[in-house]
Amino acid sequence: MNKYEIVKSKLKNSLSYEEYFEEFKMKVMSNDLSILTEFEKENFDYIKLNFQRSSRIHKSFNPSEETKAIISKIKEEQLWVIITEDWCGDSAQCVPYIYEISKLNSLINLRIFKRDLNLELIDLYLTNGTRSIPKLIAFDNSGNELFTWGARPKEANELISKLKAEGKTKNEFIEQLHLWYAKDRGKSITNELLEQILKTIENHN
Repeated sequence: MNKYEIVKSKLKNSLSYEEYFEEFKMKVMSNDLSILTEFEKENFDYIKLNFQRSSRIHKSFNPSEETKAIISKIKEEQLWVIITEDWCGDSAQCVPYIYEISKLNSLINLRIFKRDLNLELIDLYLTNGTRSIPKLIAFDNSGNELFTWGARPKEANELISKLKAEGKTKNEFIEQLHLWYAKDRGKSITNELLEQILKTIENHN
């Protein structure tokens, strides 16, 4: 099977973003820790913080007229697959923007796959040999792969590389990364997505 056929065969394992976010919310709001895995229990503070980050983005994101105009250029159905996990800080900062942008065109069908339940899928889309998330893959309705994005905006990757080269600890560079996300307010991921969409449209004309 090619990549698209593998994705299609696993769609029954996927969630709508609304289902994913509701599950995310229930996990954070529940007082019953028995519903969590051991990993989730150990990382529960991160998961709660990620929910706050994602919720803030949903409340504050206001797409520009340029963004709306570019997304409206999509004239045929597309399947956008996001591989993610709610404990991932980068996902909390990026996936809400992808979702909000996808909502601007009803021809975009966005589906969420949890990475750790779909290792076969993420292994098709490794980043420098790692299972980094979030990962976005877009297909047309004929199964052609249009573009991929992830696991971070380019500028965020450059920041991490710089901080690692300076000998910063993991906690230090993660703190700086989230400060960068807060300052960027989704501009980088939006611009990178729009650039990919425009390239795809140009290649099909």
